[in-house]
Amino acid sequence: MTAGGEMAKAAGLTNPTQPTAVTASAVARAGPPGPAVPPARTPAAARAIRAGLVALAAAILFFCYWRQSQAAPLSSDGSSNVLQAWDMLHGNLLLQNWWVSDVSFYTTELPQYMLIEVLTGLGPWVVHAAAAMTYTLLVLLAALLARGAPPQDPPIPPGRGLLAAGLMLSPQLGATPILLLSPDHIGTAVPLLVIWLLIDRARPCWWVPVLVGLLFTLTMVADSVILLTGIVPLVLVGAGRALAGLIGRGKRRGAPWYELSLAGAAAVAGVAGSFGPRVMAALGGYRQSPVGAGTDLGQLQHGAWVTLQGFLELFGANVFDTSFSAARSALGVVIVAAHLAGAILAIWALGVGLARIFRPGELIVPVFAVAIVANLGAYMVSVHAQDLLGAREMAAVLPLGAVLAGRVLGDRIAAWVRTATGWFVPVLAVLTACYLAALGFGAAQAAVPAQNQPLATWLAAHGLTRGLASYWQANSTTVASGGRVVVSAVLPDVRGHLVPYLWESDLASYDPARYYANFVVVDGPAAWPGMQPSAQLTFGRPAASYQFDGYTILVWNTNVLAKLDRRA
Repeated sequence: MTAGGEMAKAAGLTNPTQPTAVTASAVARAGPPGPAVPPARTPAAARAIRAGLVALAAAILFFCYWRQSQAAPLSSDGSSNVLQAWDMLHGNLLLQNWWVSDVSFYTTELPQYMLIEVLTGLGPWVVHAAAAMTYTLLVLLAALLARGAPPQDPPIPPGRGLLAAGLMLSPQLGATPILLLSPDHIGTAVPLLVIWLLIDRARPCWWVPVLVGLLFTLTMVADSVILLTGIVPLVLVGAGRALAGLIGRGKRRGAPWYELSLAGAAAVAGVAGSFGPRVMAALGGYRQSPVGAGTDLGQLQHGAWVTLQGFLELFGANVFDTSFSAARSALGVVIVAAHLAGAILAIWALGVGLARIFRPGELIVPVFAVAIVANLGAYMVSVHAQDLLGAREMAAVLPLGAVLAGRVLGDRIAAWVRTATGWFVPVLAVLTACYLAALGFGAAQAAVPAQNQPLATWLAAHGLTRGLASYWQANSTTVASGGRVVVSAVLPDVRGHLVPYLWESDLASYDPARYYANFVVVDGPAAWPGMQPSAQLTFGRPAASYQFDGYTILVWNTNVLAKLDRRA
């Protein structure tokens, strides 16, 4: 044996190609084998588990929000959007002959409604399903955006996302018509958060501002509130920070050109999107009813008070509601009081965001802070600040505030949880339990029928399939009947004659050459004053008159559309 071989033997090394005998004594000395170590999960398996948990959470949230949405009656506003989507689904893609409201929702909720109608048909359930889908998406997007970690960064604790989702988890019952019913600005926050996910996650390059501008333009066509919640704040903060960076070159990190390009893309989108209604009308599509964005500084004190209550209502914490201590159950009082902690966190985060406007770092934090201030300020001085229902004009404050709170406070609260030894963790557990109880409480509410459901049933049972009524009785009756009865909106003009109501209405439905209508609903909930004398002045003496459940229905033996002035 060579010297190398002797050395290898002394070291206990053997030739790997030679079999090695294992003696029983060696096995005994080694002891019994230890427990089997399970194989580590692969990244794909871990991702699949996370995706499954997210899907399960989304399904639970959707069910809860769908149930809570059904506790609010569908009105003609949401019904109008259902009918518009139904018309688009049947070939009228540009909504020819339609007069829409001051907000078209053409590129946001209407495609969503079309998708649901393909699966379920025409009926009130379309609005409730869409509302639940929208709010579920908002909760998930807010959590994802608040997390703020690009895929290549090290994983961070989930505190940010959990805080953002938690603040939005359980809408107050009073806010159901604002957050969980008809399209009314809250849905516009979905494309807004998607745009910011793009800005937040994509590497700075030339195509990001281009795509951001395109998405802002498409959203602007649907709802001009994106000016306040997305476009103007990005222009102000992006341009301001870029200018500060150019002035103080070398004193702050980052690329001023990129933030300036994002601001420029947003500005171009704001201008281009403002021409959306004109372009649609020029193409033969819908016409948008103009509504002045007036202000009323004379009622600033009242507007400030309504804005404060609306802010709290959005976060489920309106302790100033007159029913807070009188009509609410004990559970309701506790739930609203617990939500006050969430509203306070949102206000705290807003202050932090405003303080970071010119600080190097995340662009999203100061932009969201400015967006909240712009939305609240514009609402406070507007003519919409009359009652809590007007808070729909600032509904985006909720997801914006939730993301902001998660972004700037989530890590801090998570650190407190890890190190706290006193009252903090029990209090946080109680607050979490209250939010979850509120989610279940909202889902447990009894479903109510759509507005004018009894009228729709009565008309269908009596063979009255097409007629006229006031706006709040028209489209809602059509949708409540599943399209078996079609009721078009009219109102008395200055002469006392009935004319088409050019708001969320299809002018083709008034055409006597295409349709035969023989009744007018002249009385009932939310009917225009003077409907009965105006109907008789326009169409003459009716052949029959019926009273049902507070409604008055006049019937003629002729096509009343032939005597209707349809000039628009």
